[in-house]
Amino acid sequence: MEQTQSERVVRQLRELYRRYGYLQYKMSKFEPYDLYVRNKSFLVSEDILTFTDADGRLMALKPDVTLSIVKNAKEGTGLEKVYYSENVYRTSPMTRGFREIMQTGLECVGEIDLVAMGEVLLLAAKSLEIISGNYLLDVSHLGFVAGLLDSGEAPEECRAELLKRMGEKNVAALGGLCRELGLDPEMAEDLCRLTALYGPPAGVLPQLEEMTRGERMTSALQELRAVCALVPEEHLRLDFSVVNNMDYYNGLVFQGYLPGLPSGVLAGGRYDSLLRQMGRGDGAIGFAVYMNLLERLERREETFDADILLLYDDRTPAGAVLREAEDCRRAGQSVRVERYMPEGLSFRAVRKVG
Repeated sequence: MEQTQSERVVRQLRELYRRYGYLQYKMSKFEPYDLYVRNKSFLVSEDILTFTDADGRLMALKPDVTLSIVKNAKEGTGLEKVYYSENVYRTSPMTRGFREIMQTGLECVGEIDLVAMGEVLLLAAKSLEIISGNYLLDVSHLGFVAGLLDSGEAPEECRAELLKRMGEKNVAALGGLCRELGLDPEMAEDLCRLTALYGPPAGVLPQLEEMTRGERMTSALQELRAVCALVPEEHLRLDFSVVNNMDYYNGLVFQGYLPGLPSGVLAGGRYDSLLRQMGRGDGAIGFAVYMNLLERLERREETFDADILLLYDDRTPAGAVLREAEDCRRAGQSVRVERYMPEGLSFRAVRKVG
């Protein structure tokens, strides 16, 4: 049976993560409910499907994989590197009904340093490249944002609302909120400027340097410089509207985008603060690829009868034709081989052998 694009991508992602020494993590569909209820604000949706098992325990259909990995990771043993392909159960924002969603991703838990962060960001880029060569990876750093808020002594209780405005890229509303809260004007100006910044690291990093003040922002800028050097610049953008809950995330955060999809297909970041919440003293970073979004790409691709039409003529050796076709298929593309352009069919690309 021919594999779907999603199935091919999952297989290639697993192979990629294994090559980097990540071990597969398997879990049950069900987990004790208390794990999720204690960490509801970390979840994408607070709605959780629950049931009582035969022992009288309240169980949940898992809405998340990361919490289970962190709970079971051993502390004080260096780094635990795992990858997974699991279904999670979440409500749809459109229908409010529960959906089964396939996620493939990885987590690195333990003594996180620049090497570990750089490797995870590099694997995020490689994961997107497997799906499409036209990907974009947007990167931000919550340490830089938090350091800027610290410099203006922004109250803790106001920070979630400020982050919300940043995430919306609503500079006017952000500036108005800063004035309403009576925040330091210089900090507010830089916060608005930071929110509006978007572009390749070569153009954005010098502007970040201009507004850097204090050890926390300096450290965050150093981390950004180091990890951004690992990803081809044509695929990388710095975007400080990529923000997450500071109660859990504390450093590098990123989202991956593909042409034809309105929302990010990959999301990740560093979440040491979640580990503190769970009583651990080490760190963690990881990401997930939302495989269900690839279904939209597949539906778009169904308008083509094959990815590639490979044309040949009488002068082309048969072996060369078949070898080139197989090379394309091994790369995950569908190929039709013909001597002439067939009528009534459409192809993503047309090539001639020889």
